[in-house]
Amino acid sequence: MEHHFNLNSRLLKKLFPRTILKVLILIVLVTVSCKKDYLDVIPDNIPTVDNAFNLRDEAEKYLFTCYSYIPDDGNTASNPAFLGGDELATPLISRSNSLAANLPRGNQNIVDPYYNYWDGTNGSPSMFRAIRDCNVFIENMSNLSKVPDISPDERRKWISEAQFLKAYYHFILMRAYGPVPIVDVSQNIDVPIAQLKVKRKPVDSVVNYIVALLDKASLNLPATIQNKTNELGRITRPIALSMKARVLVFAASPLFNGNSDYSSFKDKSGLQLISSNYDANKWKRAAEACKEAISACEGAGIALYVFPGTSFKLSDTTKKQMNLRNAVTDKWNSELIWGLSNANTNGLQAVTVGHFDGRYGGSNGAIADVGATMKMADMFYSSNGVPVNEDKTLNFSNRTERRTGIYTERFNNLQGYISSRLNFDRENRFYASLSFDGGIWYQESSPSSTDENTYNMQARQGGASTGTPLPITGYFAKKLINWKYTWGANNVVSTERYPWPNFRLADLYLLYAEALNEFSGPGNEVYDYINRIRTRSGLKTIEDSWTNFSNNPSKYQSKEGLRDIIHQERAIELSMEGSRFWDLRRWKTATVELNGNVQGWDINQATSALYYRQLTFFSQRFVAPRDYLWPITENNLLVNENLVQNPGW
Repeated sequence: MEHHFNLNSRLLKKLFPRTILKVLILIVLVTVSCKKDYLDVIPDNIPTVDNAFNLRDEAEKYLFTCYSYIPDDGNTASNPAFLGGDELATPLISRSNSLAANLPRGNQNIVDPYYNYWDGTNGSPSMFRAIRDCNVFIENMSNLSKVPDISPDERRKWISEAQFLKAYYHFILMRAYGPVPIVDVSQNIDVPIAQLKVKRKPVDSVVNYIVALLDKASLNLPATIQNKTNELGRITRPIALSMKARVLVFAASPLFNGNSDYSSFKDKSGLQLISSNYDANKWKRAAEACKEAISACEGAGIALYVFPGTSFKLSDTTKKQMNLRNAVTDKWNSELIWGLSNANTNGLQAVTVGHFDGRYGGSNGAIADVGATMKMADMFYSSNGVPVNEDKTLNFSNRTERRTGIYTERFNNLQGYISSRLNFDRENRFYASLSFDGGIWYQESSPSSTDENTYNMQARQGGASTGTPLPITGYFAKKLINWKYTWGANNVVSTERYPWPNFRLADLYLLYAEALNEFSGPGNEVYDYINRIRTRSGLKTIEDSWTNFSNNPSKYQSKEGLRDIIHQERAIELSMEGSRFWDLRRWKTATVELNGNVQGWDINQATSALYYRQLTFFSQRFVAPRDYLWPITENNLLVNENLVQNPGW
């Protein structure tokens, strides 16, 4: 391939003048894919840049351009973490029309990769182009002769926002590709061609660069947003410090900390790109960053969300479930560290909402062709707060066993209706996150105004909840639906858009517990941060639950056992929010978790006996170590001989 590049390079020099060749190389390496017209991104745009920094209002528009590259992670079409893992599933051809459905089927490629953050194609913006715009903004705003009508404090704040965004875009690249080029300044078109041929930097160097940027940015960012009418979603100090914690936990995890699979992963000069030596201090550094971020968040008034209730009487069961549902979908709630105001959560709801209100017959106003997998349903705890395969008092071994809902279960299961044994005796987060045939679905518009005799799902063929496409597995992602969503006559639906929770406090608490356990092992502080989240959902502490209900009662007392518990707590609490997709990679467990079968019920049946048969819809394919990192488009390797491909590609 190196010889091939040299030949192409000689041909290019004959075909193009030197200046044009520089433009072509710069665009391929730093901005967008060669598939896009380079005329719209030629970097020699000095007149445009000068005009952008004449006045405050114009400069702010440029800052908004820097924000505009933030991926819409609240959309199944633009966030690979929704359908690329083992939590949600959809047919390969579906209304959601998501490229990510190809990922669990092993269809990623090097010619035109899905979610190509490097070049900005196939569902993703170019992170390098985003970084370039951030650099241009920072360089111009740092020139005090420009934008004369802005105050010094606001200038510093805007520069800090752009520094954060530059760090965040580098992190998105690192998370996907591992070692990536560090682009600290915008390149001038007059530099030598060789200088444009960037090299990948070792992961540890990239991490240190990102963290240094986040530290710098946090110094001049506000603790809270004061102008809530116009600025919600812009960067604050708690966001910057929380992102620093996330970056350092990612870097301390097995993928990048002591991974022998990458011992021979070097660039063409022999530089090791991912260290294969384990460093326990990475976990210490991560724990300290998590603690700093928690202090900043709590000091800014960020707290675990607790549902305030309504003017109507609700059961304690429903209130606890609303604690979790509204922590995700209630607009700008108390738990939100960073909400993405650009997220298309209306579209997300349209492809996941169940037909919980059957009063108006069938409707194509929203179609639930995206649903939770049976594996996700298995993941939640029993009502005793332990895994279903560990509970020594409740038996879940036969998932095709059926039961009829009784009066005392009426807030979770439809009374008098037959459903799977798997859907009974589960924790509140199960019922808050999922719905199913025979499940209760409380909404603000409840016809009874309470959770008594409220909406429910009857999803077998011919049931009240059919009439629209259903998730292939039979499990609905109720957690993603705002509680103000309503069905109406004549295909009319009404919903409330909410900012996507790119970071919420429960996530940070669990990151801290994980980092503490990995560095120093089990202890009261680790238990405390896990139990804060469990208590909110109505569960006993991990100490009580495992001691009294698990067939492995001492599990939480060892680092390895507590690690498993923390991993499952993250899978439950953050289910279907996009965290698990990346968690499985950083934990280096994807090779086990993402090579199973995607299963569910036989949704085309009318009787419970036939409906509750376990079917396999497709088999996942994850090749290790190849699929732990994104491939770089092969054309980039031809244009720039300094780049090396990720292992396995």
